[in-house]
Amino acid sequence: MKQNIHPQFYTDAAVHCTSCGNRFTTGSTKQSISVEVCYKCHPFFTGEHRFLDVRGRVDTFQKKQEVAKKYKAVLATKKHDKKQKEERDSKSLKDLLNEA
Repeated sequence: MKQNIHPQFYTDAAVHCTSCGNRFTTGSTKQSISVEVCYKCHPFFTGEHRFLDVRGRVDTFQKKQEVAKKYKAVLATKKHDKKQKEERDSKSLKDLLNEA
């Protein structure tokens, strides 16, 4: 193993949760760590069903879902109109031979 290439390891690194304010210590290569979600406020550990909205990501995702629904509806009507137009414009082989 090479000497003097490994970072300093702190056994008493302070961790601070920005959403609930919880503080605890752990081992890390950084002396202080700031996290957005910890074990006291994460829905998996608390059993609560809630959204963790970090920087409005949930809102932007829901907006994208609404836009996608509208787009699918418009696309479906366009496909339906195109199919009806093709049915009106298409002629059978018998009709084409009778014209010639």
